[in-house]
Amino acid sequence: MQTWAIANQKGGVGKTTTSLCLARGLAADGARVVLIDLDPHASLTRAFAVPTDPPPAGSHDLFNTGGAAELRSLARGTAIDNLLLVAAQPALATLERRGATQAGLGLSIGRALHAARANFDYAVLDCPPTLGLLMVNALAAADRLVVPTQTDPLALHGLADMLRTADMVERSRRRPLPRHVLPTLYDRRTRSGVQSLDRLHELYEGRVWPKAIPMDTRLRDPATLTAAELPTGRGADAYRSALNWLLAAMPRQQEAA
Repeated sequence: MQTWAIANQKGGVGKTTTSLCLARGLAADGARVVLIDLDPHASLTRAFAVPTDPPPAGSHDLFNTGGAAELRSLARGTAIDNLLLVAAQPALATLERRGATQAGLGLSIGRALHAARANFDYAVLDCPPTLGLLMVNALAAADRLVVPTQTDPLALHGLADMLRTADMVERSRRRPLPRHVLPTLYDRRTRSGVQSLDRLHELYEGRVWPKAIPMDTRLRDPATLTAAELPTGRGADAYRSALNWLLAAMPRQQEAA
């Protein structure tokens, strides 16, 4: 099983849309995919119209048991073939306090994914936009990091912070964490957008997707993104192209069941 963490320490960069579009692209190729919402804001969970009262079973349960909860039992079906969702819960916001006193929480996601490796081909982790226990869990477990970033000057600072965090986690876990940068929300009509995209390629040559996800209002409609039918339009087409690039960038690793 391959685990992809979709993360950026800056919000509003299209992280949840990226997680969903990449996951459903993998599922459309026939892979068994589990989407895990690790963001207490639960945007991904809301996109799938999961009822929040009472709170659903979901990713917080993995921390309640130190990762011993069975990931497959927490995953719920969606309208999309081959794609399951592990919902977020508001209680995720309490984990930072627990992490200071409860040993082992930093590896909860990794343990759960390892136990479920025979059930899925891919796990896609939608991370919160803050550096903390949840993001560190995701990066510690990931086989690759995908960083969506807006094409504007302020977003470039957030990207630099995210990549420094990835360097830190990579040193700690003592195995490579490949990084890929995905330019998003690109408006070629603006000088700022064009210059920021050029700067991305100057700073991170080889790690940046050669194209960019354009602004597309159709990607803002959760009902479109979570419907059984594949979304259409230039944004959806761009994500398909980005997925092909990601798949080509690193050969799929085979893990023993």
